[in-house]
Amino acid sequence: MVGDLIVSRTRGDEVVLVERDRNGDGRADGVRVLLPNLSRPHGLALHDGYLYVAESTAVGRVKFDAANGKLAGPYEHIVTGFTDDGHHFTKSIGFGPDGWLYLAQGSSCNVCEEKDPRRATMMRMQADGSGLETYATGLRNSVGFDWAPWDGALYATENARDLLGDDFPPDELNRVEPGKFYGWPYVNGFNVLDPDLGPGHEDQLARAAPPVHGFRPHNAPLGMAFLHSPRWPAPFQRTAIVALHGSWNRSQLDGYKVVALTWQADGTIVESDFLTGFLTESKLIGRPAGVLEGPDGAIYVSDDYAGVIYRITYTG
Repeated sequence: MVGDLIVSRTRGDEVVLVERDRNGDGRADGVRVLLPNLSRPHGLALHDGYLYVAESTAVGRVKFDAANGKLAGPYEHIVTGFTDDGHHFTKSIGFGPDGWLYLAQGSSCNVCEEKDPRRATMMRMQADGSGLETYATGLRNSVGFDWAPWDGALYATENARDLLGDDFPPDELNRVEPGKFYGWPYVNGFNVLDPDLGPGHEDQLARAAPPVHGFRPHNAPLGMAFLHSPRWPAPFQRTAIVALHGSWNRSQLDGYKVVALTWQADGTIVESDFLTGFLTESKLIGRPAGVLEGPDGAIYVSDDYAGVIYRITYTG
């Protein structure tokens, strides 16, 4: 039903339905398992009466009755054979304005030349799984992506490589276009040659598309969602909400918040804090991961450290 939330529990190998708050106490009324015994599910999408699930090695779908929140058929894989070894085993999916199902798959390593050409890429396929093709390459780990409502452009977050110090390289927001290469593993940030794999690949500097926005290094931007609802005031129009999961390899922790990216009239992007408080002076209490805008304009943010989901609304 409208207001119910479908959630993947990656470490629990299941997809659940979180029931909407009918009694108005500010909490979900219940949690019900929809699909158990999956293989590390992550990305989810609803399209033409189907629920799509991105597992670590496959994409599956099942007919879903949104009116009563129940499955209406058997679950079946439409694409299999993805690798999930090493780093970044999760797969993110979403349907574009063109009706294709897009899938982002991260790298197997911090920095390396991949044996599997589908790692560190954005792919797309038809809704039935046919026609799988590589859409863009050189994307080390683009967990979050969405399409700008004003022009249909595809934007994706990217976690840059580690172990080059506290302040390099910046994490990225990329405007993802077909056939383009986004630098990894030879080029970092705003077209800086990688010290490990860059030498001998100087030609990649001119080839690599630079990011349209740089996040602070090691802030780990994950989920992102553009706002569509007119309930949000003018300053939040042309805005995407991004979850910064936070650093694990800095001498001082950084990130651990939700930010707003707002596109200006001249095309520049301004980043501002949207939801903070996950990192206090004494301890870490949360790590934002996923972002979703509901049909009522509410924003849902998952926290995979505290194991909770926050609901954010605008009240004036």
